[in-house]
Amino acid sequence: MPTIKSISAREILNGKGNPTVEATVILADNSYGIASIPKGTTVGTYEAGNLYDKNENRFRGKGVLKAIANVNTIIAPKLIGMEATNQPLIDKTMIEFDGTVNKERLGANAILAVSTAVAKAGATASRMPLYLYLRQFTSKNGQPARIPTPVFSMVNGGPHSSRTLNIQEFLILPASSTTYSNGLQMATNIYDGMKDVLRIENYPTQISDEGGYSPPLSKNMDAFFLIGRAVEKVSLRMGFDVFLGLNAAATNFYKSSEYKISDKDEPMSAKSFTMYYDDLVKQFHVLYFEDPLAEDDWDGWTEITRVLSQKALIVADDLIATNPYRLQTAIDKKAATAVVIKPTQIGTVIESLAVAEAAAASNMKIVVSGRSGETNDDFIADFAVAVGADYAKFGAPVRGEHVSKYNRLLEIDSEINLK
Repeated sequence: MPTIKSISAREILNGKGNPTVEATVILADNSYGIASIPKGTTVGTYEAGNLYDKNENRFRGKGVLKAIANVNTIIAPKLIGMEATNQPLIDKTMIEFDGTVNKERLGANAILAVSTAVAKAGATASRMPLYLYLRQFTSKNGQPARIPTPVFSMVNGGPHSSRTLNIQEFLILPASSTTYSNGLQMATNIYDGMKDVLRIENYPTQISDEGGYSPPLSKNMDAFFLIGRAVEKVSLRMGFDVFLGLNAAATNFYKSSEYKISDKDEPMSAKSFTMYYDDLVKQFHVLYFEDPLAEDDWDGWTEITRVLSQKALIVADDLIATNPYRLQTAIDKKAATAVVIKPTQIGTVIESLAVAEAAAASNMKIVVSGRSGETNDDFIADFAVAVGADYAKFGAPVRGEHVSKYNRLLEIDSEINLK
């Protein structure tokens, strides 16, 4: 198989207008891969460390020229001449040369850009679709591929919005029994219907980082009522055609071991907050709870999983942060029933695949997610299919950096159905 001939990187802008790393890998047979790295608005404590310039006179400190230089002058000389399809060795080489626990020396943004670009180049050289190429590094190699159930952002609050809602994302999930293309169509219809509902109620229709609407609601629960009206407006049935979910990102409103949200006059303990969530299940048939509690509230996570796991998915993002050690702790404590996988949280393709494999082996559901500061790179869609993800969460069904992923899933769906 061809070896790596050249590696280079440059600084580009993501969907929020912030700098990020784009890497290009060219092989000896002139196959190539180009990858760019997204960035989250909310970054968990236990994520791998991106490298930023911190020069306030340039992009307000968010420039990535240091990470670019590390790709061009440190990583490239180490990897040139290596066999491109030996992804485990390539990723291991970068991890070992970085030498830090969270990749802060070279920068996870530098390492992941190269790791992803190598994978793309390897797939091209192997004349395989990327999702099938990546499957070679998983236990699912040779098994039929399938499209994950999409999870769409409809209303945004918290750090993703300047508005009053504490909960970061209010979500819809098409019924898993429907086709992917039909689910995508339903989501776009509901999204359009939501705009009409907001106008009727004299709310503004501006959108936030994830593409969801951000009306100035006084209560978190009001968002569910509005989404419910939008579902009815397009002649769909809540709890049958589509289901509700939320990404609380609860670490953002957790203080002194209590949770404070606008719906309640007093702060709540984890136990009380679990009862609040239980009421949401009863009233709105909420099926999906992502980061319902803070990232270090292990006892609370164990309790909410015990209470609600038979009624809804308890989905860990910040709690686990695509980290194998925190995943094992969550498994041991029975602290979640599903895990979010984000390659940006761990920093290489192979490590991301391994965490997804370990979670699936423990019967956890897999949610592959993008970030709020996405680029038009659609790698994460292929990755989701490669790991056999149960769900794929790429934001609202609008804006190019989100839609590129949903469109790539459409393309993969067509390929799968042709076979």
